[in-house]
Amino acid sequence: MTAKPAAAAARATVYGYPRQGRNRELKKAVEGYWKGRVTADALQATAAQLRRSNWQQLAAAGIHEVPTGDFSYYDQVLDTSVMVGAVPARHRAAVAADALDGYFAMARGTQDVAPLEMTKWFDTNYHYLVPELGPDTVFTADPAKQVAELREALALGHTARPVLVGPITYLLLAKPAPGVAADFQPLTLLDRLLPVYTEVLAALRAAGAHWVQLDEPALVQDRTPADLNAAARAYRDLGALTDRPKLLVASYFGRLGQALQVLAASPVEGLALDFTEAGVANLDDLAAVGGLPGKRLVAGVVNGRNIWINDHQKSLTTLGTLLGLADQVDVAASCSLLHVPLDVTAERDIDPQIRRWLAFARQKTAEIATLARGLAQGTDAIAAELAANRADLASRASSAITHDPAVRARTAAITDADGRRAQPYPERTAAQRAHLGLPLLPTTTIGSFPQTDELRVARAALRAGRIDTAGYEARIKGEIAEVISFQEKTGIDVLVHGEPERNDMVQYFAEQLTGYLATQHGWVQSYGTRYVRPPVLAGDVSRPEPMTVRWTSYAQSLTSKPVKGMLTGPVTMLAWSFVRDDQPLGDTARQVALALRDEVNDLEAAGTSVIQVDEPALRETLPLRAADHAAYLAWATESFRLTTSGVRPDTQIHTHMCYAEFGDIVQAIDDLDADVISLEATRSHMQVARELAAHGYSQEAGPGVWDIHSPRVPSAEEAADLLRTGLKAIPAERLWVNPDCGLKTRGWTETRASLENLVTAAREIRKEPRPTGTDEAARGPASSGAPARDRP
Repeated sequence: MTAKPAAAAARATVYGYPRQGRNRELKKAVEGYWKGRVTADALQATAAQLRRSNWQQLAAAGIHEVPTGDFSYYDQVLDTSVMVGAVPARHRAAVAADALDGYFAMARGTQDVAPLEMTKWFDTNYHYLVPELGPDTVFTADPAKQVAELREALALGHTARPVLVGPITYLLLAKPAPGVAADFQPLTLLDRLLPVYTEVLAALRAAGAHWVQLDEPALVQDRTPADLNAAARAYRDLGALTDRPKLLVASYFGRLGQALQVLAASPVEGLALDFTEAGVANLDDLAAVGGLPGKRLVAGVVNGRNIWINDHQKSLTTLGTLLGLADQVDVAASCSLLHVPLDVTAERDIDPQIRRWLAFARQKTAEIATLARGLAQGTDAIAAELAANRADLASRASSAITHDPAVRARTAAITDADGRRAQPYPERTAAQRAHLGLPLLPTTTIGSFPQTDELRVARAALRAGRIDTAGYEARIKGEIAEVISFQEKTGIDVLVHGEPERNDMVQYFAEQLTGYLATQHGWVQSYGTRYVRPPVLAGDVSRPEPMTVRWTSYAQSLTSKPVKGMLTGPVTMLAWSFVRDDQPLGDTARQVALALRDEVNDLEAAGTSVIQVDEPALRETLPLRAADHAAYLAWATESFRLTTSGVRPDTQIHTHMCYAEFGDIVQAIDDLDADVISLEATRSHMQVARELAAHGYSQEAGPGVWDIHSPRVPSAEEAADLLRTGLKAIPAERLWVNPDCGLKTRGWTETRASLENLVTAAREIRKEPRPTGTDEAARGPASSGAPARDRP
């Protein structure tokens, strides 16, 4: 049966597009600018060329309306802070002296001024710069960037739609500025902010904008009546303006819920909704509110966050239903394509059949255009595309890659006892302190050390065949020896081998596990100029052989101090991969956990007594609605315990988390039952230490005292002050001293200075009087970091 065409021709659009360029040209230009090798004019020229290329690619693919304003040198929320004049007082002089340098100072800090706090964008691995606001904040409009980029697109002949972070989401993402009361609510500034958005909208209208998109993803989270009232007021007032473009309010990452009725009743001309699995309930909710008569609906039916091909027939069924619920139905991805790589055709090392299962940004734009054509002209117009799509979906479903009977049998045999340590924490900590003999306030790092240019050159030479494996491994051994020697000389108590053999904390393991596919060019922005290549989790997971034991054991042979084994946890292995969508996430997590459990047990058998299993994505993957938290946290914490619970009581299990709102998951942190947790805490001024204390967390913790995402070197006194703040919440016998995160992105000069200052701070604090009741003796002999028994 042939579907009838839509009454009004459906248009294809996207909310945003990858910024980096095919060869990460933006990263190279920005970092070149920071190093003084690229001028500001050259950086701006590179950015303009990338924008032009993106728009041309989108238009050539059949996208009728391209986004502008989504391009950023660092982060779109930081761009919004500039647009509304919310520059922190400490950065105003730098911004006034040079707008570009001041912008980067807010993002990265300087030696004298701390940057803005950074945290995760909802439940993605993208990081944004948190706005700092207070009751004295004065907003001023600066639409120059948005206007200039719109004019660029229009001059090239494109139909363009500026994309802005909406005022409600901007305020809900903000935090009280330093010195402002912690209970200050930035949303109370809405009446000050709306006039600034009014000016920006007027400027965009004058520059030729017919539509402007205002992104409000915060409305898919649980919102209070006050939040919803603020949203109603904001879009009532903005909708009532006369000198403005048409307004498209966009939500993504899930169900709008009560906010849908609020927005549907507002005088805006259009809504953009997520209709993928994450937002499947939006369809029923939209029908329940009577649809959007007289309005435009942009239907996000192609998953903008994962890389599997779309099910065209399923999407067309959804789109057909939506035709009766809005005046105009257009087709889009569920969110910005910023969250996926650029082009799957560049992946020559992936089996061609498997490659047909994958859709990166360029392929997704083609999918969107195909669906729009089918909706507008009928399914006969896309019959060939539908047939090919059905064949590719069937190929994936029947592939042996997706089903390993041995893995499934082992997963099915998991018992409750497999996910619990045999001894409670008080017994374990006594055994570990006797065994490790660490001082009070033990110092350590999170795992990685700087990846030097020489190491990158050696890795590239190995890939190109210019050196053999033996030559490359000699280089790795040299790097490990240097890292161990430095840590010993500096006085660090628990060492790491520095991870020189690892390209990425997820990819390294994915390349050694069955079920994963690695990409060569699948770069995705994590923050600023930091790009990662998330592996593709295509099938059932197992570990054919040990992955880390060799290098950890080699590092341990160079020192009598304990060397941590370093692994990435099962939740993070999922969160920082493109996961399979054909089985529940919890099932996949258990498979990964069993593979990692084998590695943990092998590390212990080889003599490793401290093993860190990083889970920085535990909070990041938390569902956006509270009603869904318990089910997620149950399998997430279970998978961590399944990974770590097969060891002896005197083996100390660490975990690490960074750049997230930890207060939401303190009970889950407790449920992990790790012996020690290290957490990002510098930019938030030890907030997590207070949250752990308020919860009654009884195990050991290392809230970070060095912000490693900034090039500035903290002084010893600065680190000591943070430690003193931490000690107000966590007693000294349970407090560790460490950076916020791994050191891979830092240079050796700043690493040496910062770690020396960190150790100095710990030594100074050890000398200071402790409050009565602390158990300093429980650590063992403070004069020696050597373990109590010999090590290999």
